[in-house]
Amino acid sequence: MIVDADKAAGEELKKFLEKRFGNRIHISAFTDGKSCLEEVESDTHLVILTCSPDDKQGLELLKAIKTENSLTEVVMLSERNSIALAIESYEAGAKSIIVKDENAKNKVHTLISDIFMAPIRIIVKELGLSQRLAMFLMSFLTIGLIVLIYSIVKH
Repeated sequence: MIVDADKAAGEELKKFLEKRFGNRIHISAFTDGKSCLEEVESDTHLVILTCSPDDKQGLELLKAIKTENSLTEVVMLSERNSIALAIESYEAGAKSIIVKDENAKNKVHTLISDIFMAPIRIIVKELGLSQRLAMFLMSFLTIGLIVLIYSIVKH
């Protein structure tokens, strides 16, 4: 999910991420926090929230999202550097804060990749497997779970 009061900027980031990730992730864009909060569910993995250091609504939305689903990763996209905003955001549960600049989209892309590759890194580190083998195991387990769930639902 992307929340940006500037609809054009939110759509631009959405298109950028869709181009990078294809159909591997579902991205929704909102121009207000209320609409976003209504859509946050137990399977919402990530929210990119644009905020201004002077605006407390972004922090309140961050807190509301974390209350709704504490596992949702929230990335704050700030219009400028602010130590106060960074501290408050991290205390409220933000995963990261990225300043909106010419590299912001690439930073968001890298952060999303890191978030979704975390299980692979853990398997590699804890089990000492190669990254390819860890990815194979994750794919195998995922397919197995899908087949199991499908067979349970079908019967």
